[in-house]
Amino acid sequence: MPTAVYSGSFDPVTLGHIDIVRRGCALFEQVIVAVGHHPKKKYWFDAATRQQLFSDAIGDLPNCSVMTFEGLLVDFCERQKASVILRGVRSVTDADYEMTYATANRDLTGVETVFLTADPKLSFLSSSIVKEISGNGGDVSRYVPSGVMAALSERTA
Repeated sequence: MPTAVYSGSFDPVTLGHIDIVRRGCALFEQVIVAVGHHPKKKYWFDAATRQQLFSDAIGDLPNCSVMTFEGLLVDFCERQKASVILRGVRSVTDADYEMTYATANRDLTGVETVFLTADPKLSFLSSSIVKEISGNGGDVSRYVPSGVMAALSERTA
């Protein structure tokens, strides 16, 4: 079975992200969560914190690891000897956006992309929504792992 890479900013990681990873771990020998850093993006948490928060949330998955990366995802996949990119899709809009990258990534290096549809109960969820709610004093405890909830509480205190 191949190794898959699930990439994103994960600022912060949500239960939707965790769901995709858990399901991916049932399909692939290994899943590497790749916490990305884009120099033009403004993050609530630095890459090391995002990596730790995700690691804490999936610590019970023996075939999953969390790493940080910069640069092209396909280059990261090549370094990790991963032949699959795992992506979660919440909507038709997500699918359209993701198809463009999947096609480019396959053209660049031959890496395939596998899409998992979001759990319908979580299909509305995004890191942006979590930050919007949390930043305005709302309760996001049902959307994020407990460690993330604690980190958000510290950040918005």
